[in-house]
Amino acid sequence: MTAAQAEPTDEVGECALCGLPLSRGRVEGEDAVYCCTGCRDVHDALGDEAVEADDVREAAADDAALDEDPPEGYERSYFHVSGMHCTTCEAFLESVAGKTEGIDGAQASYVTETVRVDHDPETLDEDGVEDRLTTAGYVADDREENTAGSHAEETLLWRIAAGVMLGMAVMLPYFVYIYPVHFGLYPPWLAEMARDQLQGATYFYAVLFLLTSLVLFGVGKPILRGAIVSLRARAPNMDLLVALAAISAFAYSTLAAALGRIDIYYDVTVAIVVVVTAGNYYESSIKKRAMGMLSELGDEQVSEATLLDDGGTTTVDVSQLSEGDHVLVRTGDRIPVDGTVVDGEGTVDEAVVTGESLPVSKEPGDEVVGGAVLSDGSLTVEVGEGATSSIDRVTNLLWNLQSANSGVQKLADRLAVIFVPAVVLLAAVAGGAYLALGAGPTQAVLVSLTVLLVSCPCALGLATPLAVASGIRDAIERSIVVFDETVFERFRGVDTVVFDKTGTLTTGELEVKRADAPEAALAVAGALERRSSHPVASAIADAFAGGSDSVEAFESHANGVAGTVDGTEAVVGHPDLFDEYGWTLSDDLRDRAAEVRSNGDLPILVGRDGEAEGVIVLGDQPRPGWEETVTGLADRGVDVVLLTGDESEATATFRDHPAIDQVFAGVPPEGKAETVRRLGAGRTLAMVGDGTNDGPALASADIGIALGSGTAIAVDAADVAIVDDDLGSVETVFDLSRATGKRVKQNIGWAFCYNGIAIPLALTGLLNPLFAAVAMAASSLLVVTNSSRPLLEE
Repeated sequence: MTAAQAEPTDEVGECALCGLPLSRGRVEGEDAVYCCTGCRDVHDALGDEAVEADDVREAAADDAALDEDPPEGYERSYFHVSGMHCTTCEAFLESVAGKTEGIDGAQASYVTETVRVDHDPETLDEDGVEDRLTTAGYVADDREENTAGSHAEETLLWRIAAGVMLGMAVMLPYFVYIYPVHFGLYPPWLAEMARDQLQGATYFYAVLFLLTSLVLFGVGKPILRGAIVSLRARAPNMDLLVALAAISAFAYSTLAAALGRIDIYYDVTVAIVVVVTAGNYYESSIKKRAMGMLSELGDEQVSEATLLDDGGTTTVDVSQLSEGDHVLVRTGDRIPVDGTVVDGEGTVDEAVVTGESLPVSKEPGDEVVGGAVLSDGSLTVEVGEGATSSIDRVTNLLWNLQSANSGVQKLADRLAVIFVPAVVLLAAVAGGAYLALGAGPTQAVLVSLTVLLVSCPCALGLATPLAVASGIRDAIERSIVVFDETVFERFRGVDTVVFDKTGTLTTGELEVKRADAPEAALAVAGALERRSSHPVASAIADAFAGGSDSVEAFESHANGVAGTVDGTEAVVGHPDLFDEYGWTLSDDLRDRAAEVRSNGDLPILVGRDGEAEGVIVLGDQPRPGWEETVTGLADRGVDVVLLTGDESEATATFRDHPAIDQVFAGVPPEGKAETVRRLGAGRTLAMVGDGTNDGPALASADIGIALGSGTAIAVDAADVAIVDDDLGSVETVFDLSRATGKRVKQNIGWAFCYNGIAIPLALTGLLNPLFAAVAMAASSLLVVTNSSRPLLEE
């Protein structure tokens, strides 16, 4: 829902910003109702921009249904489709799906190789949709399994190997016979004899025809498919121009051979197909190497639950749970679905879902969210309405965003829209003009063919992929993984960077920031906390290791621990725990604890023998280098925004920093995605995060950047992953983007410079197809050499 649509909402309605049910919370705004103060604050700050964002989205291409459910009776399924490499692929697959009975609509994104389909399961099940999308060389499979991608990589490698072997077989007779005759390298008598032999060598030409056919229609199948798809989608691309040049040379050569001529150009066809295919494989292999840098990442979704039934327990699939069921959650388990605690006490880490860095104590009557981790204690949870999980909703939202965010058309393809028709028209006009001026059909055809060949965009087709591959290569060397080849092109326009807080600008781990208590009391606290598995306990035990191991009468509570250490009674925990024990707690200590909490940190009181003696302050420590990073971005003229699920108090360290322009706190995952969309109205925005709760926001941003140590969902949603968690790499991506753009322009400049010289020569008849092929190869070699240079100086 947007600002323009935000009307006062009743008790059973939805949040005016993120759409979450108001049963989760209710905060009144001036003209609408929100689920939390974070959503209200975002709307108050960005409400006017939201209308602008809607206008942008509505004008962009049918992007409706992003947040809508499929029609009644229909299911929404997600598929990975290998072979997608441009916006033409998106349009083609959406068209194929749209013409299929039982499919209501489809959204495709070549950037994530994801297609989202709403289909009637009674008419067409998921297997049927997969079969329909597996067409014209595209291969669809289950989005989660994604087995087609590796198969496509292996197939491309085999195509390269076959192309090189067959190409060598084609080129050998050219070097032995055809080139020496054309270039006059043989003595006249030997050249004449070779010419006579070539003119009558039917078997020789038949072998060349067969080998070249295998290269063109076998190795070059993806190029031909791309050309056909571009024609069907009425969107000329680089594949179309490459295919036109290769097929033209092949067709002319076949006709010339049938007429007994020796000016055949099968070598041109082979060179075009093999060079362009090799360039595409190089780019693909660099990306595959980048993917291999990422370590195994955990999956936060829960597949099984422990169901309590008649006093016993049964392990069941989460999908079998129903509203009102009771499930048992033990220490270390993830809560399978949203629900309410009916028995037990424990501490829950909700950071993966909400972004809240501090653990939350839960007792009977408290609500819990699916995907959160029970770090201490044991809970019996009653399954809530719909038996759904917050983390599943985040995942579905992420996939909706991924499949609906169409890719950015590559620079080379944008040029092709104008270049392809212009070259074809120019070749046709040139041939017609020669015929009109009295030239023979053979000369007219040769001129037309030469124009097509010299215009063949091998250099232009390699300009972007090789420069981008160089950028990906240099990024790998700096522990940065780039998932999408359009990242560098899109990143050059970024003017706003949004940072998550917990786990991004901070380490995401609780640490003791300071302690104001007697050393003996701190040693006792360390000894007690070593008996607990609570995250707070681990931080205190690590900070004050080496104390006594003689602990008796140990008790663990939801808000602290108590026991006897070396005969001394001790309590460590929340002020409420001291009140429960009836221990003395001075007003000064109580006020100091309140002040610590107001600053976003966690106060833990320490006491012995009936009296509180001091306070330990725990917090999420800022990540090293964060100030240098945000300051560096601000110096580049980039706006810096902090967006977090933590409450406002926890952002005090960052809120006052001069390089940070805006801070939005207490925002749920769904609200984060909407905040990013509203912030992105009229801007180009990058989002930096690490948690599952950041996934939808990462996918909503123009560029998503995830820390490599982040969750699987966060990395899956991102365009870039920083493997070593060095925030300084965000600035490095800016540098690589600028350098890659410069390299692409250099390569395209060389390619057009070549065309600017070669095409006029071809039109005058001074350049024959053989010389055109040599010039084409030279221009491609120049592009390859230029792309191999490092982008950034060390």
